[in-house]
Amino acid sequence: MRHRKAGRHLGRDSAHRKALYRNLVTDLLRYERITTTDAKAREIRPIAEKMITLGRRGDLHARRQALRYIYDRYVVEKLFDDIAPRMADRPGGYLRITRLEPRKGDGAKMAVIETVDYQEALDLAEAPPADEAEAAPDEAEAVADEPQASIEADDDVEESVASLETEEVEAEEAESEDAGDEEAEDEER
Repeated sequence: MRHRKAGRHLGRDSAHRKALYRNLVTDLLRYERITTTDAKAREIRPIAEKMITLGRRGDLHARRQALRYIYDRYVVEKLFDDIAPRMADRPGGYLRITRLEPRKGDGAKMAVIETVDYQEALDLAEAPPADEAEAAPDEAEAVADEPQASIEADDDVEESVASLETEEVEAEEAESEDAGDEEAEDEER
């Protein structure tokens, strides 16, 4: 019987399972959204929420505790500098699990686990800062000027092609005159 045996084994021994959880939590905090099996998502959710809670605490001891579990120090920096401040007003429930259709190969139940403000974070990352938004009209004007410049460049190309054609015609005429002069000299002799 499995009485009082909490947690999923996921077909792995304890060391492999712990490494799997650490990898999944690290990637979840790095990308803020990952697709995995439903069982793995349910297992890593409390661990990742504890890491975000450490990030909300923000002190040195919390940072060292997070570094003990998360593999990448840049992910820990992102956790403390970016993710945790966004979750400061939230008393918990930082992650969302959304179930997907079963995986094609083996029919495993799939899920997406993401931070609750994932879409808002994407929108903020894609939106240009205010300084760039003001600079954008200048760039638009520069882009608007480009077609005129390309038309002028096309005119220059056409002129150069026309001048090359006239030079070729003149060169052919000169050659024919030279050939005619040589024939005339031959006839005189």
